Order: sequence, then C-alpha cells, then structure tokens
Amino acid sequence: MLHKNFVEFEKDKSIKVKTKLGLILFFIYLVIYSGFVFLGTFYPKSLGAKVLFGLNLAYIYGMCLIVLAGLMGLIYNFLCTGFENKLNSKEGEV
Repeated sequence: MLHKNFVEFEKDKSIKVKTKLGLILFFIYLVIYSGFVFLGTFYPKSLGAKVLFGLNLAYIYGMCLIVLAGLMGLIYNFLCTGFENKLNSKEGEV
C-alpha cells in the first residue's frame, strides 16, 4: 500500500541564513573548545587547579562546554524558526 504526503513542501527560502548562522555558532564553539584542548595539551596541570567549590578547572570547563552546546542549539532553533516564519511566509499572511 502506498502512502501519500498530505503536506505540500515548498522551497525553504531561509536556507542561506540558517546555514550562515549555523557556521557562525560552530566557529564560536570551535574557538572555545580549542581553548580547552590547548590547555589540556600544553598546560595539563592548569586543568587540575581547584577553581570553584573544590572542583577543578577541567570539570568546570567541560561542563560549561556541554551547557554551551545545549544553549547554542536552543538559540539556533529559536532564530531559525523566526527566519522560517519571516522568509517563507506568503505575502499577506503573518
């Protein structure tokens, strides 16, 4: 039995903007993550330093990277939804 799509898909006019945003967020994360790798490679003792509540820098930095990735995903989703609504809406519709 064949299934039919009940939704018609139109061309997404916001692909370029979403791609640019994704690349910007990727490179921001890449720079911050590279700092973590740099410290681990060249100054590994610095990652063992107690920073906050007896936790070392490696733990704090690593957890911040995880939280940052989640936040960046939410920001990307929020902004892309706005771009899609703005750029893909037909004239006369809001």
